[in-house]
Amino acid sequence: MIFDFFKAIDELVQWFRNWKIEVNPEKSAAIQFNYSKCRSRHIVDFDTPHLRLLNANIRWQFNCKYLEVTLDKNLRFRDHIERVRKTAIFYRARLGAMLGRKSKLSLRNERTIFKMCIRTVVTYATPVFAHADPKALNRLQVIQNKFCISATDAHWCIRHSILHRDLELPTISKYMKDASKIFFDITGFHPNAFLRAAVNYEPPPSYHFIRRPRNVLNDPDALTAAVESLMEVNDITD
Repeated sequence: MIFDFFKAIDELVQWFRNWKIEVNPEKSAAIQFNYSKCRSRHIVDFDTPHLRLLNANIRWQFNCKYLEVTLDKNLRFRDHIERVRKTAIFYRARLGAMLGRKSKLSLRNERTIFKMCIRTVVTYATPVFAHADPKALNRLQVIQNKFCISATDAHWCIRHSILHRDLELPTISKYMKDASKIFFDITGFHPNAFLRAAVNYEPPPSYHFIRRPRNVLNDPDALTAAVESLMEVNDITD
């Protein structure tokens, strides 16, 4: 295993040189991914060697941010969800005058601002982390619920499903599921055989502690079901 570590690094360095890519080792990080039910307190196993890239030490970390997605050791994406949640709350606070209860904008304009400025932050790179624990993803849905309440100046007793129906706004779970399905469908017909093989698999059962991206397609969601039920009633009535 130790030999594989150093062999992979040597091949990576050679690939950088062939393609004339400059790498800053100080901005590089190493993660040992490990599927587990519980989070380990140790960054890596005790027998894991120290890695060096271009004569510089590479730090082992619990998580790191790559292309604006925070990858953690256990691939639970809780750190990523918490980070985007705080960012969305920050943006919503700055846009409070336009999205608050006393806003003079129309509901249509408020919904557009929310979709463009806040939901994009929450759902960026959705196919990567949409299969995370539904309880963790629900923290993102709370942000949208609060927007629906403040935008419509609704009373606390109004159900979130009714507000989503009236605003014609899909739930976060529904939006992520649709985006993931589009991604898997496109990738499944990609000319690259490696990409096709990466998405063509059977997801683990829902009760299994290991979750893979395709699990999101089968995850139930009570709020989404309630919204769709109300929309079906409207269609029948019309």
